[in-house]
Amino acid sequence: MEKTQGINRKTNLNVKSLIVAGVVMLAFWVLGAAMWQSSGAIMALFFFGYIGTSVGVGLGLYAALPKQKKPLGRRVSLLLVGSFLIGFAAILGEENMQIEGAFFGLMSGVIQAGVIHYLIAKIFGPVLFGRLWCGWACWTVMVLDLLPFKRPSGRLPGKWGWMRYLHLGLSLGLVWTAWNIFGFQDGAMGKTALVWYVVGNLFYYLVGIVLAFALKDNRAFCKYICPVSVPLKVASRFALFKIGATGNECNDCGACVKMCPMDVRIPEYIRNGERVLSTECSLCQTCITVCAKDSLKLSFGFDLGGKELLRERKSSAERAVA
Repeated sequence: MEKTQGINRKTNLNVKSLIVAGVVMLAFWVLGAAMWQSSGAIMALFFFGYIGTSVGVGLGLYAALPKQKKPLGRRVSLLLVGSFLIGFAAILGEENMQIEGAFFGLMSGVIQAGVIHYLIAKIFGPVLFGRLWCGWACWTVMVLDLLPFKRPSGRLPGKWGWMRYLHLGLSLGLVWTAWNIFGFQDGAMGKTALVWYVVGNLFYYLVGIVLAFALKDNRAFCKYICPVSVPLKVASRFALFKIGATGNECNDCGACVKMCPMDVRIPEYIRNGERVLSTECSLCQTCITVCAKDSLKLSFGFDLGGKELLRERKSSAERAVA
């Protein structure tokens, strides 16, 4: 009898998780249909429908697969979305999807793919889905997650996240200088913009891989350098989807904290009767996967995020004492 109840409980949890996949998929198809009707460009329906379906398939696989195989769902989503945005939207469409491309588009008054991408995935979308983009669709994470450092040692002590804001400021300053001083205005669309995108993306990969090996942390680039996280952190404070508690008692094993790629101290939020309010959370659901007590779940509600409880790595002296 107890075994049967356990199976039913597990099935119910999977069905609830599938609802999230369906909501994400439906939201993107509705958005694509709305943009198609307003612009007359049927490619908008294909573009957003594909992305929504890809993320939905990944989330669906995550819900359906057994625990040890759940990460496959996220990898599928990252590969489908990342390769599509690089191969179709950027290369075939000759559009700069980097943040500088969005800045060039805004300055020229052209609502191109880069502008639309940042408005939806980085500003308005996170109000509903938080940093789901970072966990399930980012083409940089698509590569960085293939690196061998799956269990981070924690954040570097200190406020190193300020470098993300510096990077954002430098990107904006670079575009402003190119536009106003050198008269370069082709950074959004065309062959020159495509070269900018390819070179910039390769630079991101190089820096991300070097940082990962230097700090033994796949997501070091995301934590310290990535400029995209700046608008994401602001918008995701209001996210309706966050990690919450199921009601099953946590046994303080610490697995969720040790395996969290963004070093969020998840149990402390739960013990305080809160959802995970950190804007560093990418909703990758690794914490849910590794929790032996099934104490965590994706939840829907409203609360103001931004309370950062992050694990810092120990110094050499502290490790020696431990």
